[in-house]
Amino acid sequence: MRIGAIEAGGTKFICGIGNEKGEILERISFPTEAPEKTLEQAAAFFRGQGIEAMGIGSFGPIDLDCSSPSYGCVTTTPKPGWAGFDFVKYMKNFYPVPIGFDTDVNAAVFGEAKWGAAQGMESCVYYTIGTGVGVGVYAEGKLIHGLVHPEGGHVLTRRHPEDSFPGSCPYHGDCLEGMASGPAIERRWGVQGNNLPEDHPAWEMEAYYLAQAISGVILLLSPKKVILGGGVMQQKRLIPLIRKEVAQTLNGYVASRAILNGMDSYIVRPGLGDNAGLCGALALGIDAASI
Repeated sequence: MRIGAIEAGGTKFICGIGNEKGEILERISFPTEAPEKTLEQAAAFFRGQGIEAMGIGSFGPIDLDCSSPSYGCVTTTPKPGWAGFDFVKYMKNFYPVPIGFDTDVNAAVFGEAKWGAAQGMESCVYYTIGTGVGVGVYAEGKLIHGLVHPEGGHVLTRRHPEDSFPGSCPYHGDCLEGMASGPAIERRWGVQGNNLPEDHPAWEMEAYYLAQAISGVILLLSPKKVILGGGVMQQKRLIPLIRKEVAQTLNGYVASRAILNGMDSYIVRPGLGDNAGLCGALALGIDAASI
């Protein structure tokens, strides 16, 4: 089976062709612009490829309620032109095949559960920390949705005692995304994170905020694996700092070997690397074809 996959980011689209093994056979990327212009490029890539299903992992928020008249739409995004845009319907007009649709980070966690760092596990959580902060949740062998979908990037956090930055989130100010996203780092320190040295205090502060969120999700959902991706996580010092902060925050309360002496293999980078989102979109397409 040839499956079309779209990892639709707020900055960049990645389209690919893959198979049931999670193998990416072809791929292309281009900037995210106005909806019609962007999706015409996607449609052109898939033309003549003989795809039998498609999976889309999209930036959000999006409507995932199949009974809703706005199912398949991007909803309250500030991305110009995309709020209210019917993503699924637009692609169906080009390719009337089964289409699986979810958030980009739910796609990533799905890919990691099928072929990556959480392969064979019935639960895991994926955080992407970049332009925004997103969370994908896989529990009891399925992706988790509810009223909408997990929005763990907007949970409230305890402020670091040495941090006076007001936060960058236009909705909530000092939520997790407002304090720990790439733009938050840049606005707080006046320079992009990839230009900060490893010994800069920014990284201990970043680990402080991320560890609070991760500790909370461990206490709430008890996932078998926590996976951290996104551009901010390219700073190699971060994961060791986060593991240390999570251990200190939980303070021995969660009596699991994974927490007490297995943190190095519990909080990890994506096993699929940069392909987590695209492989997850393949997985969404496979699921849609099987329904």
